[in-house]
Amino acid sequence: MHCLVTGGAGFIGSHVADALLERGHTVDIIDNLSTGRREKVPAEASFFELDICSDAAAALVAARGPDLLVHHAAQMDVRRSVADPAFDAAVNVGGLLNLLEAGTATENGTATKEASAGGLQKVIFASTGGAIYGEPAYTPQDTEHPRRPVSPYGVAKLAGEKYLRYYRAERGLEVVSLRYANVYGPRQNPHGEAGGVAIFAREMLSGGRPVIYGDGTQTRDYVYVGDVVRANLAALDHPGSGVFNVGTGRETSVNALFRRMRAAVGTDVAERHEPAKAGEQQRSVLGVEKTEEQLGWAPQVPLEAGLARTVDWFREALVPSAEG
Repeated sequence: MHCLVTGGAGFIGSHVADALLERGHTVDIIDNLSTGRREKVPAEASFFELDICSDAAAALVAARGPDLLVHHAAQMDVRRSVADPAFDAAVNVGGLLNLLEAGTATENGTATKEASAGGLQKVIFASTGGAIYGEPAYTPQDTEHPRRPVSPYGVAKLAGEKYLRYYRAERGLEVVSLRYANVYGPRQNPHGEAGGVAIFAREMLSGGRPVIYGDGTQTRDYVYVGDVVRANLAALDHPGSGVFNVGTGRETSVNALFRRMRAAVGTDVAERHEPAKAGEQQRSVLGVEKTEEQLGWAPQVPLEAGLARTVDWFREALVPSAEG
């Protein structure tokens, strides 16, 4: 299968690209390297440094004709989405539509229900759990939970899911939307890319004192990147469409995460709190029963084991570069 992975020079996308290559698929990667890094791109993949909103990206999709789009490229900073909703929508909605139009157009440029017959067949969309559901009416939040996002980022991801439903109905695509919990693990970018685990790891390993925004009682569902990759492969194997949560069903406070990270690093650094940021919610935890039943997927890596693997990776990757 010919696969296009957007954001494939980033944290999750590069891991997914590795897994697709290991399965014997042909992989193209589009990434503008705004947060991704060229060194994360697998050597066996074809890499194109392009913005997903550009005409060049659309032309590439039309010319290459991938069977599968695994869409991870995104503006993923909730705080930036609050500061600049228009930019967030331009990337997270406009960029997606740019690729879908290019992938489902016929030779004469007209899109029909049969347009995907010779090109794009399936889309796996990296969506979001907590940011789409908002503050929980009940926990864990399953895929039927009310969708009431409190940030432009969540609004844009929900809009992306709804556009994909349209392309399924009108263009014949199979569409699987994966609503991720808070993903962490090796290769996560601790400089601006969302991810408290990576930020804590960088600060603690370099002798810094990480900031906890708010009182630290806010909770998140932390899922290891290897489990997320397995969910993407399960979505590829799934003979149809659907929306699925990818999480653990367990919530951990930021204060508890800080303490576990401190133990994994082996430091006694004290907590440092600053005011909470706009657009962040208090609780998030995802129910995965539907994912288990329909995709045959369940998380396998406990938080303590995942944090230990992550710290080991950061210890090797970041500490030498900081000293060099």
